[in-house]
This record gives sequence, structure tokens and C-alpha cells, in this order.
Amino acid sequence: MNNLHDYQLIPGSFRDPDGFLYWADGVLYRQINGGYQANYDYLMSSGLYENLTKDGLLIRHEEVDIEPARPDTYYRIIKPEPVPFISYPYEWCFSQLKDAALLSLNILKRALDFGMVLKDGSVYNIQFFRGKPIFIDTLSFEKYREGEPWIAYKQFCQHFLAPLALMSYNDTRLNQLFRIYIDGFPLDLASSLLPGRTRFTFSLLSHIHLHAGSQKHYAAQASSLPNNRKMPRLSLLGLVDNLESAVNNLKWRPPNTEWADYYTDTNYSQEAFEHKKRAVAQFIDRIKPKSVWDFGANTGVFSRIASNREIDTIAFDIDPAAVETNYLDTIAKKETSLLPLLLDVTNPSPGIGWENKERISLLERGPADLALALALIHHLAISNNVPVPKIAEFFFKICKVLIIEFVPKTDSQVTRLLATRKDIFDSYTQSSFEAGFGEFFAIQSAVKITGSERVLYLMERKNQQQ
Repeated sequence: MNNLHDYQLIPGSFRDPDGFLYWADGVLYRQINGGYQANYDYLMSSGLYENLTKDGLLIRHEEVDIEPARPDTYYRIIKPEPVPFISYPYEWCFSQLKDAALLSLNILKRALDFGMVLKDGSVYNIQFFRGKPIFIDTLSFEKYREGEPWIAYKQFCQHFLAPLALMSYNDTRLNQLFRIYIDGFPLDLASSLLPGRTRFTFSLLSHIHLHAGSQKHYAAQASSLPNNRKMPRLSLLGLVDNLESAVNNLKWRPPNTEWADYYTDTNYSQEAFEHKKRAVAQFIDRIKPKSVWDFGANTGVFSRIASNREIDTIAFDIDPAAVETNYLDTIAKKETSLLPLLLDVTNPSPGIGWENKERISLLERGPADLALALALIHHLAISNNVPVPKIAEFFFKICKVLIIEFVPKTDSQVTRLLATRKDIFDSYTQSSFEAGFGEFFAIQSAVKITGSERVLYLMERKNQQQ
């Protein structure tokens, strides 16, 4: 590594003057610039780094002696512990965002105990790692100066409190506003959307409604706190406690949605269900993947066949109630290899932000070693009118090996989908399915599920080098 051409700078890391992330020879590094030297040294010597990493709140790193990517600004190079999958808040359920908010406030309180403070309150400083949220930005800490207000207060409200309030009081699907407002929800927008009764909740009145009003009056000031007054440490701790209470008081109870009770309202007999689970397990044991993406995972019954084998598994589903239930189960069971996420397969997460590269698309985060597409094909082909060849092409881009279930028209779930619409799907047949996927995959095995007309396929992507 002797020149910049050996490095791949990470597009989402360019805004921080104190350092940046980059790939080199398949390894993730972070360069710490000279301007952050005093704060980094204090973080490492004060005991704060050890306190946070010991409890699994901050990602660990090691200092390495390699050629810097940019020698003119270089102070240190560190190698963070890699996070298997990078996710974004518009892919999180309510409780994931809430846990991320509480983690940020917990870290801020601990930092103050060691004479430091968080210089930002960004939701993108959090990832999910080994079953729980973890802080990943080592450069977010700076020395605390008595009397200074928390400069990240506005950002925290925009990135955490306002989205959580809207998800709690209005509709949990409003987390999708993160796709539009990449730097958090505008407080005036949140204030206008929240129901009037939230003005009688002091924390929401002060941190969202009045805060939004103060932004208009004090837009030219450096701090979003009213009058930009000095804030003693005790008052800052009071602010943090109040924010923590506000977040804790926000609740969302998953309603009964169309697919939340899918496994208790299915046409499978228990024998067929168990046969399907055994077949999936046998395929997984045959492939031995290191990563699995389960599309249409619901509450994660089949995802756990992989994650229980300590395979890093992402359980994608479009239903917020299913993802919420799945996530709460992972927390309760202390599962470390399963990450439930929100995803509409027909509209997967795009590249957004500066040059559409700051938050990378789902496709750019692949391919997975293995994808599961169980009881999904009929929703894509019939509910969403996606031709089978297009579905096959999508999975060709997203995975190396595919386990997919074909659900024929005679299946009761397909009959239900066609009950309220005209059947224009003459080409939706098993032979057309095999032909469409055969353009992109080689069929390795096909197993008919006992007691049903469904068929489970194991397919390997053709032209693996593409």
C-alpha cells in the first residue's frame, strides 16, 4: 500500500474532517487525522474506550502500522472490528430505532463521567451487531468543556426523538421519511404532523414543538438551544435524563396485520411445515454459507434455521409488525446471528445522499452467499405483476445460491390473491418458472413439500464471476 489508488474510500465517510473510513485489500480501516489527535488520545487514555467496549456499547478497534491513505492529514490508522451487514434507519422497526436512541444517550452519560461528550447525535453512528445496537463512530467523542450546551441536541431530536414520536403517535411506516430527509426529520414538519395532544406531553412539547419554534427565531445562532445560553454540567445531565425519559415513554404495539399471523393461518399441515423446515435445513447444511438473506421472512421461523447455526442472517420483511415481533424475539432470546429488517422487495433500499452514494443500495451490500425466497414468488408475480424472468434476474444479482419455493395457482394462498382480481397470469406455471430461473441459475435440487403442491428448489447462480 504505497499510494491512494490502493484504497477505496467509503462514500458515506467524507463529511467528518477528523477522519474517514476506507477499504484496502478487503480490510476496513479508519484514518484519524491530526486535528482529532488530542480527543483520540484522551478517549483512549481516560478509560472511556475500555468502559464502552467492555460492555459492548462501542465497536472495538486496533491500531495498525500501515501506510496512511492521506499522509498530509494522518495521525493514526485503526482497524475497527467489522460489522457483517450495514443497515439504515429506514430499514429498522420501531424498537430498533428506540434501542439505538437509548444507546446514544447511555453513551453520552458515560462519556460525561469521563470528561467527554458526543459531538453529534447521528442515527448513522449506530449499527446492529451480534443481536443488539452498537456505536461505531470512534471519532464522535470530544473533550467536555464546562458550561457548553450539547451541540448535538438538535440532531438527536431530528434523528431519534421526532421519528420515534411520529412512529408512535401517527404511523410506524413514517420511518421511511429517512429516505427523503437523510439528516433527520425537520422538527417543524414533525410538529405539524404530530397530533395536538402531544403538546400536553412536556417532553414532546419542549423537545419538538417549542424546539421547532425556537429554530425559526434563532436560526442564525450556532446552537439550537433557546438563547444559546450556557449550560452547566448538571443541567446537561438533566437534559439527557429528560430525553431518555421521553424516548422510554414512546411505545408502539404491533397491530394484527395481514401477515403477522401468517404461520398460524396457512394452508400447510404440520407435517408439511416440518418437512419444509427439514428440507431447508438440509440445503443449508449442504451449502454451508457464511451469510444468508431471507426475503419475506415474516417472524423469522426459517431465518433461524440458518442463524441457529451461527450463520449471519438477515430476515427481511415488508410488514412492520412482523419485523417488530421478530426483533423483540431476538432480544429476548439473546440471539447474536439474526438481524430482522424492513424491506419491500419490489422497492428495495436505494443509494441515497450525496451522489446517491452516502447510504448504499441493497444491491451494493450483496451478494449474499445464500438467499431464501420461501412463499414469496406468488406475491411478486401475481400481487405485484413482476414477470418471473425479472424476479430471477433480481435474485441473480443479490445472491450466489438460492433456495426458492414455487407456489402454484392451485395453492389456497394464490387463490386468495386472485379472488379480487382478474387472472391475467397464464404464464405463471411451474415449467415457465423453471425456464425463467434457468436463464440465471442452475437447478441443483427440487423437493416437493409433503402434503402440498409446492416445490422447494435449490439453485446455484450461473457465471459466478459476473
